[in-house]
Amino acid sequence: MTESKPKHILVAVAWPYASSEIHVGNITGSYLPADIFARYNRLQGNYVLMVSGSDAHGTPITVKSDALGITPEEVYKLYHAGFLELFQKLGLHYDLFTSTHTENHTTVAQSIFLALKEGGYLYTETQNQWFSESEGRFLPDRYVEGTCYICGYTQARGDQCDNCGTLLDANELIDPRSKNDGSTPLLRETEHFYLDLAKLEPAVVEFLEARQDRIRQNVLRQSLGQIKANPLRGRAITRDLDWGIPVPVEGWEGKCLYVWFEAVIGYLSAAVEWAALHDDTEAWHNWWYNPEARAYYFIGKDNIPFHAVMWPAQLHGAGEWFGKILEEKDSTQLTLPYDVPANEFLNMQDQKISGSRNWAVWGLDFLSRYQPDALRFYLTINMPETKDANWDWDDFVTRNNSQLVATWGNLVNRVLSFAHKHWEGHIPVPGDLTKADQAVLATVENGFESIGELLEAVKLRAALIAVIELASEVNKYLDETAPWTEVKTDKARAGTIIYTAMQAIDHLKTMFAPFLPFSSEELHTYLGYDQPLFGEQYTRPVSDAQGEHTTLLYRPGQASGRWAPEKLEPGKAFRKPSPLYQKLEPTVAEEERNRLG
Repeated sequence: MTESKPKHILVAVAWPYASSEIHVGNITGSYLPADIFARYNRLQGNYVLMVSGSDAHGTPITVKSDALGITPEEVYKLYHAGFLELFQKLGLHYDLFTSTHTENHTTVAQSIFLALKEGGYLYTETQNQWFSESEGRFLPDRYVEGTCYICGYTQARGDQCDNCGTLLDANELIDPRSKNDGSTPLLRETEHFYLDLAKLEPAVVEFLEARQDRIRQNVLRQSLGQIKANPLRGRAITRDLDWGIPVPVEGWEGKCLYVWFEAVIGYLSAAVEWAALHDDTEAWHNWWYNPEARAYYFIGKDNIPFHAVMWPAQLHGAGEWFGKILEEKDSTQLTLPYDVPANEFLNMQDQKISGSRNWAVWGLDFLSRYQPDALRFYLTINMPETKDANWDWDDFVTRNNSQLVATWGNLVNRVLSFAHKHWEGHIPVPGDLTKADQAVLATVENGFESIGELLEAVKLRAALIAVIELASEVNKYLDETAPWTEVKTDKARAGTIIYTAMQAIDHLKTMFAPFLPFSSEELHTYLGYDQPLFGEQYTRPVSDAQGEHTTLLYRPGQASGRWAPEKLEPGKAFRKPSPLYQKLEPTVAEEERNRLG
């Protein structure tokens, strides 16, 4: 269990490319785990800052721009609007969801670049880069495809192989081809800045070794394991692009910061922007200059090298100079990641998710037919934390009906409906609790500690399963005590049983809240509480030198710090309940499978 002193918790969430819609694989990969973890820490009373935004730069956006015949900025704003809608409907409570296409992000990203340059961690080098004669331009790595020289995968991108996960040197691709027209590019010389990863390697290794007992094995394999097999070498951080953040060095016009280098800086720039939007420009220091702060990075496994190797290298190298450049004041080491709980992939009906083949469940489309908590429940109970998982529509219907509805929803509805009928809408006043009453309450109350430990270790799937098991214990208690029969002969005893069950339900409501916030808030009001468990989201347009962008912000609730048993007040009025969840017909699975492909 956490200490009583509140901690500063940075919840850094992967930035979605603003070039495609979000599907359930993306949601369970990083966005939902981050929200569950953030909500738990808010209930604990910790100071949470959950940040992310749309990754508006880089070649995925320019590729989509070329395909749609609109500008990269129009592409980013189109998808950014969809992200804001989805996150609000799914209840992902970002303290700030912004974008990399802001004046603030440009300033912070350029400051990191200059800090690394001042610290001696950048160097320039003339390199050969693929040039398309048919298009008359250098091709960014994502515009080049070919065969991976590590594993032989024929559809590898120039920057990374999606099959083996290796970060690639585009120039070494076998049988390279232009993504645009399939032509064979030529290698031509161009000059770029490089991050001196060889010089930073000792610090990165020290960082990773210090966290071996905490970081998941899949993260260590793709970070510490890769470094030991292939020592780090310099990697280009600039590109010949006209869409992105300009290199802040005279004579380097027409070149931009490489998106892999720039986008991760968004975790820092978002904190800076959040502080400015709240009129406390130094508030971000609490998470970034505080040695006791803990930073958690929620990402998918394809982003592990960038967050467990590259980003710690950038932070370490820039720390000495960043504050001087950004704020003209001395700075100390920027906060390094405390944990990088990267998830594996979610497959769809035993096949790899593919947007181009429509072999996916899209977030907004799903929410047009089903409850958000139903999606959150299934993605968590099936979360790919240590190995790839599979979305199966039959399994979705079964788990919705047998666990969410039958185990938890029906427990709530039958107890509260029975109490509302027989005690005229007031919580029964209990008599002396029997050993059975005390035992079930003790079992449930102990869950605050045991489930809290799982949540702190970011073992979200196990934590949800544990809460469901506690709900099953309350169902078993009711089967054994049978208040529905007892009320006919001994209403006082029946009242004690129902009070015990309602008290247990109140505790379970709080434990379910990080996973099922919509129904937990609804149940919270049924039980007669006035203040919500969580705060609320709202959007806010922001204008700067780069135009207007819309942010998603969070207004904290007044009932934080509730991860502990609360005593339900006997005799207090409560609301007549309605069913929290919808039971699904078996035909739903076949209908949804027919939508695929």
